[in-house]
Amino acid sequence: MKLFFHKMLSATLATLVLFTTMSFTIDMHYCGDHLVDFSLFDKVKTCGMEKQIPTKDCGNELTEKSCCSELQIVMEGQDDLKFSYDTLNLEQQVFVATFFYSYINLFEGLDENIIPFKDYNPPYLIRDIQKLHETYLI
Repeated sequence: MKLFFHKMLSATLATLVLFTTMSFTIDMHYCGDHLVDFSLFDKVKTCGMEKQIPTKDCGNELTEKSCCSELQIVMEGQDDLKFSYDTLNLEQQVFVATFFYSYINLFEGLDENIIPFKDYNPPYLIRDIQKLHETYLI
């Protein structure tokens, strides 16, 4: 269960990072109040009821307003995810140096098996105290 939860959380966070850094545009074409076409990457197809171009003879006539409209939603991604490590202030440099120094020193001397009570003999037991008081570890 823990492994499944870990994998689902990792996939969710990867998807979140992908969608926050990716830019995309959504185009929609409406004819009146009805959605005619929806496109994520290409240009939308029109319904063919756009505004008519007036002829040269009667160019001074007013044309009616078209019932079609287009809506474009632009989602800009983030570009400021890169952090420059050469601009650390003095406090951050001291923290990083002490962290690495203490982390490296954790693993020194682990190859030796040190037993601090190797030179001492165990105490001599006169009576078995657990059996005397009838207390046993289970």
